[in-house]
Amino acid sequence: MDWDKLRIFHQVAAAGSLTHAGETLRLSQSAVSRQIRALEESLNTTLFHRHARGLILTEQGELLFDATSAMNKRLETAAARIRDSEEEVLGELRVTTTTGFGTLWLAPRLSRLYEKYPDLKIDLMLEERVLDLPMREADVAIRMKEPSQADLIRRRLMNIRMRLYATEDYLAERGTPRRLPDIAGHRLISQSPETPQVAAGATLVQSLMEYDIPSTLHVNNYFGVLQGVLNHLGIGVLPDYITDDFPNLVRVLPDVESAEVPVFLAYPEELRQSKRIAAFRDFVTEEIMIYRRRQAPDAYS
Repeated sequence: MDWDKLRIFHQVAAAGSLTHAGETLRLSQSAVSRQIRALEESLNTTLFHRHARGLILTEQGELLFDATSAMNKRLETAAARIRDSEEEVLGELRVTTTTGFGTLWLAPRLSRLYEKYPDLKIDLMLEERVLDLPMREADVAIRMKEPSQADLIRRRLMNIRMRLYATEDYLAERGTPRRLPDIAGHRLISQSPETPQVAAGATLVQSLMEYDIPSTLHVNNYFGVLQGVLNHLGIGVLPDYITDDFPNLVRVLPDVESAEVPVFLAYPEELRQSKRIAAFRDFVTEEIMIYRRRQAPDAYS
């Protein structure tokens, strides 16, 4: 089977348009169309349904697109491994983690990684969806639970808990709750119940809502929850790692917290020798150690 035709087919299937695929491939629409027709003739099948809104894959086209997608992933992996055979740490590194951890903990620290490796290109993908590392949707992940996928190298970085925080100004105006039932006299800021989140955090919020809290603010990520707290809107349920960068927040009801949530770093076994992965892993590990020393200085003295 002709590799060039498969490459063109894959681009057309991904774009859903001969014109858009041609622009990406720097080929004319007619040239792309001829290659697709030739591929269909060689396979003796129809790969696309053609209509006014664009192109839709047939059942046979879906099968071929699955195959070319897998081929693309394998080629990307091979290219990454070849690039990683060089001595320097450079090139693209795709990192995925949750929106909260990525915006509130990881991104503010990346300047130190760039200082050491100025030619590194980081693609930071922040979402709650667990990306498929073996299929190369990302190179490395920081997750709030132990990865279940096979063929992953994993390292436990730390444990976190969800706790209650407010600003000094808010508490001065509205009073500081002394007992858990006092939470009913305050606005609670938390992640939306429908938002994908760690079970420990959702369980804590659910237990707090049993106290008939009259006013709430729900946000679909912890960055938004933090902004609500910093603007004195109420008491927020937030991960404890924020205290390192927002020391002015006051912990409310110190006995109230979620169960521990493990934080893992993971990457595919096939990238074990990657210098970019090693550089990122060592950077995160060092930053975790700095964070731990600040949280418990006596333990490291």
